[in-house]
Amino acid sequence: MADKRKDTNEVVDSTKRRFIKNSGLTVGGLVLGGALGGLVSVNTGSKTNSEEVTGTPKADSNPNAALMFFTPDQHQITEAAAERIYPEDDLGPGAKDLDVAIYIDHQLASPWGGNDKAYMSGPFHKPEPTQGPQIKVLRKNLFLLGIKGLNDYSNKHYDSEFIELEGDDQDDILKEFESGKVNLHPGVTSDHFFTMLRTLTIEGAYADPMYGGNKDMQGWKMRKFPGSYMSLTEEIQKDSFVELEPQSLKDHMGH
Repeated sequence: MADKRKDTNEVVDSTKRRFIKNSGLTVGGLVLGGALGGLVSVNTGSKTNSEEVTGTPKADSNPNAALMFFTPDQHQITEAAAERIYPEDDLGPGAKDLDVAIYIDHQLASPWGGNDKAYMSGPFHKPEPTQGPQIKVLRKNLFLLGIKGLNDYSNKHYDSEFIELEGDDQDDILKEFESGKVNLHPGVTSDHFFTMLRTLTIEGAYADPMYGGNKDMQGWKMRKFPGSYMSLTEEIQKDSFVELEPQSLKDHMGH
């Protein structure tokens, strides 16, 4: 899949170029309004010594690149699905190289993943179109149901694991999940999972690298976003666009 679609009835609707240029989901909005607030620090050390042996990413330039929630197999499925939503193209890296699956892993391991601040006592009614999901499944469990569902659907209809399929076949499965045609659990359809997957994928591409994604600030570089500067007083007063080398929150630690 070469495009990122905005239409909720499709997996992808516009090219990365158009998405980066016109997206209403600004980095600031994602940081303040998404799952990011549930996680402050995520460096617990790598679970394995070799990516080749286990599939677990090695903590290289990003010290937070260590799994906290997923098994290696779950990480690989998440990585493959996110890459189809945000693929690599001529503008830059896709979800895999941006460590989006690491970001998702850390969010699900955080209090946000356990719905710590959400009212979960019911009653659970069918929501109106303007309302969010009204389900009693925790976010982290919903996501696990979703990636298991991707693999189960793939084995049933394609006789193969999801990560082993060609991109077009993975896209077809994701479209089925986006449409809500797959039941994951009583009262939980696949569109609940797909919406979370898409949102977390975009967040992981543009969040501050200290949260696990946006590796080497490459997501910001594609948008020419400066990142976390302490002050931009002089720059915002200039008439012309000022391009700055991005800075992460970790660049200010200890100052």
